[in-house]
Amino acid sequence: MTDIIDTQGYRANIGIVLMRDDGNVFLGRRVGRRGWQFPQGGMQHGEEAEQAMYRELHEEIGLEPQHVKLCGATRDWLHYRLPARYVRRDSKPLCIGQKQRWFLLKLRCDDSEIRFDTSAEQEFDHFRWAQYWEPLRAVIPFKRKVYEQALHELAPLAFPGQLPPYPAWWPDIAPSAARDRRQSRQKSTGERARRG
Repeated sequence: MTDIIDTQGYRANIGIVLMRDDGNVFLGRRVGRRGWQFPQGGMQHGEEAEQAMYRELHEEIGLEPQHVKLCGATRDWLHYRLPARYVRRDSKPLCIGQKQRWFLLKLRCDDSEIRFDTSAEQEFDHFRWAQYWEPLRAVIPFKRKVYEQALHELAPLAFPGQLPPYPAWWPDIAPSAARDRRQSRQKSTGERARRG
């Protein structure tokens, strides 16, 4: 089976936010100390997004469906472009980035079930549990915007009633979110002033 790349050059992909009961999320260190990220992987022809998610869950971190509870997924595809240096110009079809469906899973087993030897191509060599927003600071910069979008969309499922507080570093790492919140506050302040 092969990857699915659409006519715009985006590879169909799934991402996994795996959370413990304490609200912390799984971050895996890529083999060779190449940074930290959530589990993710390409969909293959004939797969639905949920099927691909369970396959990647097993291939990347050794977990089976009974080890997790599926809490929800993003409504639509979230896109990111690859920096020019990562685009393989000689590959056909040309892949310029990823379009991803993100899934929120709750861990239902002990950490000892997590393993990295279930695939011929090992993705991670270590993992840690991080506070909910921390992955934005840990992931490679060109993926930050899609991480921000996924975490915001999945947060109401993870934390019903109230988002976890933003850390002090948030405006530096996620300036678009900080800008959007400022604009939203200014808009609501302006509306209150007009009504008052």
